[in-house]
Order: sequence, then structure tokens, then C-alpha cells
Amino acid sequence: MISYKDLGLVNSKEIFKKAFEGQYAIPAYNFNNLEQMQAIVKACVESSSPVIMQVSKGARNYANETLLRYMAQGAVEYAKELGKNIPIVLHLDHGDSFETAKSCIDSGFSSVMIDGSHLPYEENVALTKKVVEYAHKYDVTVEGELGVLAGIEDEISHEKSNYTRPEEVEDFVKKTGVDSLAISIGTSHGAFKFKPGEDIQLRFDILEEIEKKIPGFPIVLHGASSVVQEYVKIINDNGGELKDALGVPEEQLRKAAKSAVCKINIDSDGRLAMTAMVRKVLTENKGEFDPRKYLGKGRDELVKLIKHKNEHVLGSANRA
Repeated sequence: MISYKDLGLVNSKEIFKKAFEGQYAIPAYNFNNLEQMQAIVKACVESSSPVIMQVSKGARNYANETLLRYMAQGAVEYAKELGKNIPIVLHLDHGDSFETAKSCIDSGFSSVMIDGSHLPYEENVALTKKVVEYAHKYDVTVEGELGVLAGIEDEISHEKSNYTRPEEVEDFVKKTGVDSLAISIGTSHGAFKFKPGEDIQLRFDILEEIEKKIPGFPIVLHGASSVVQEYVKIINDNGGELKDALGVPEEQLRKAAKSAVCKINIDSDGRLAMTAMVRKVLTENKGEFDPRKYLGKGRDELVKLIKHKNEHVLGSANRA
């Protein structure tokens, strides 16, 4: 058993409280490798933002559980080296079972999500409650989910969205004891969230109803990448095929961040930024084979993207 506190990490309780009071959202950036982790830490230090570094079950397997733990500890030390001891959470994104959540808690995660949203309501309650009871023994925070997001990202795949039902949230929070709740109001996973010409509107009416049912409770938005068109164009201009990739408008995310939404997940935008630069470098320099040259450019672009998100979308800059 390794405590996240020994790694220098924090859980999400205090930073969510501050985010709710300050009307901003904590950024939750997914990472799979060293370059992404470096970019997240550097950008959040430079913009003085708290951050949730999150990994899916697949990303954890890819990075290796032991290496990941030391990467998280290294992230904390790297932030200090860069001049600022920002709050850093290590979070499991879309945990699919009690065993996965327990394994993460035991290996130093400070926060876990258990996603039982695809299950019948009572089964979702039972699974989430079981994870909460174990996590809270070690002061680890837990995110649950009600409603289903469409799209594909890692192991998560659903054809259609099911909006969160406001009438269920109070009962769910009370019965499970979760610390935050992911909801479905029109965002979706992946880079193909909307169709060209579609009127993109998140369901703020549902969010408002949920806020009335559980006032002051931290809400989470998944699938909130804006799918930056500049990166889509660079990818397509350099041999890629991302036709009609569209995301959530940034102004709608900014509006959400001023509400009870205390955590906004961004994964696809980071993937696009890195992929765009890697493709560009390899297209323009056909003889290049040094990973530092193309991954380094991807990392630098990701720093720019994250600073923009913290400063202009989530409002988390200068909140560390």
C-alpha cells in the first residue's frame, strides 16, 4: 500500500471547494507518456494552475503501473524545480471495476473514478458505494457517473448519449457517498462529437436542474475537448484523415466552468496537438528519426494548448 501523500499528491476535495467558490474549473488532462506529463506540469506551473493528471485503465497499462507511480512523484518534484508547488491530483479516469479502482488506490492514486453509468441504476449505486467505502479509508476522493456519453475513447465506447436524469442525482449522491459526479449534458468522447452544420448547444437546463437538486456539489464534465481546428488542418495537410472532427465550443465550456462544474476533462485536444506537430515535423523533415525532435515539438505545442485552456477556458490560471 502506497499513500499518495508520500508522493506529494493531493486529493480533489479542497481544490474543488475553491473552484466552486471561485467559479472556475480544475483542468483534468489525460496523459500516456513522459512528454505529455512534462507538458501538463510545465504549462500548469507557468499558468499557476492546480491540475488533475489522469490516466485511463488502458493508459496505466501502457505506461506500466510502477513507472506511472514514479512519474507522478516526479511530476510533483518537477513542478517544484520549475518554481511552484502547484496542487497535483493523480486520478483514474473511467475505472471499470472495483478491482481496478482498488489497485489504483493501493498504488498511490489520490482520486479515482468508478464508471458504472452503463449499469442498471441500483447496480451503479452498489458498485460506486463499494469503491467509496474503500477509497475513503485512505482519504482518496471518488467520482461517480450518471448518464452516458456517446463516442469512443480508449476502452469507453457508446453509440448514443443518455442525458443525466436530474431526479436521480440526489438519491445517488446520498446512497453512494461520492465526492463528485460526472454528468451527461451533450458532451461526448473522442474527436467526432458533432456533425458539420449542427447547432452545438450543451444542455445547461439539465445542469441547472442538477444544481438545484444537489446545491454546492462538485460536477464533472467528460468529453470536453474543443477539437481545435488548427490542429485538425495540420494533421490533414500532413497525411492524416480526420474528416469532420468537431468539438465543444470553448465559450460553452467557460460558461460551464462558472457553474457547479468543478472539473473539466480534456484528452482529445492534447492528442491532436501532439499528433499535428509530429506529423508536421516528419513531413517537412523526411530524414528525421530522432524521437526527441518530433516528440519535443509535440510537447511544446501541448504546453501552449494547456496554457490557453487554463487561462481562457477553464479560468484556473493564477489559482494555484
